[in-house]
Amino acid sequence: MPAPERIPPRGVTPGAAAAGLLARGELTVRGRIREASNAALFCTVAHDGAEASCVYKPVAGERPLWDFPDGTLAGREVAAYEVSEATGWGLVPPTVLREGPYGEGMVQLWIEAAPEAELLALLDAEEPGPGWKAIGFAEVGEDRTALLVHADDERLRRLAVLDAVINNADRKGGHLLPAPDGRLYGIDHGVAFHAENKLRTLLWGWAGEPLPQEALCVLKGLKDALAEGGALAARLAGLITPAEADATRARVDALLASGVHPEPTGEWPAIPWPPV
Repeated sequence: MPAPERIPPRGVTPGAAAAGLLARGELTVRGRIREASNAALFCTVAHDGAEASCVYKPVAGERPLWDFPDGTLAGREVAAYEVSEATGWGLVPPTVLREGPYGEGMVQLWIEAAPEAELLALLDAEEPGPGWKAIGFAEVGEDRTALLVHADDERLRRLAVLDAVINNADRKGGHLLPAPDGRLYGIDHGVAFHAENKLRTLLWGWAGEPLPQEALCVLKGLKDALAEGGALAARLAGLITPAEADATRARVDALLASGVHPEPTGEWPAIPWPPV
């Protein structure tokens, strides 16, 4: 099948309008994204003169995982979007849960990444230079290692805070999408919100450092929104389990109590594999 044409959003912008289009529009499958570990279909969605490209991940195409209940990944992706929206940072593209050609699934606005953006790098050095944060050393050849670093970028730092809240177990480099308009999006949040600590990420550069004041204000807002009867708690109901919602509240409380970015615990591999 030839590569499908990417259709720029027409008549919508990321936000509520895009989410409405994704939820109500006619979904047409254009091709399959072969690199995805679960079934991911490239689609267009159109409604009332508006049209955009999107990704559709049907629940029926999810591969079983040993540590996550079957058929729950799509809901977790939507839950990540809801938490992102509650922060006000808009770090996850508009995402909805709806029926599609292959049954219920997650539908997410397609984001075309800016190819010139550089967020990760390998350095032949012992320490990162200005503007970079160290992740760790990686093997790049026989008897040779290089320092893996990520940009010291406030957009990445916000995403690191979001990942800590949702307990993202798979923040790879390929899941970072810098858009041409300067915004940064994170995608692929199907393995998030587990009740046990499973944070795996490339964004460890701020580990142990004080959280910015902005992040603390956002976390206080999340605490209120996640409380019983809160707006976010209501939106997460049905997307994650009550135990997972409680664990999310506990993570927000822990971040506020510590005031610092989390550090690897050693109980779980800290960096996803492959890292990109």
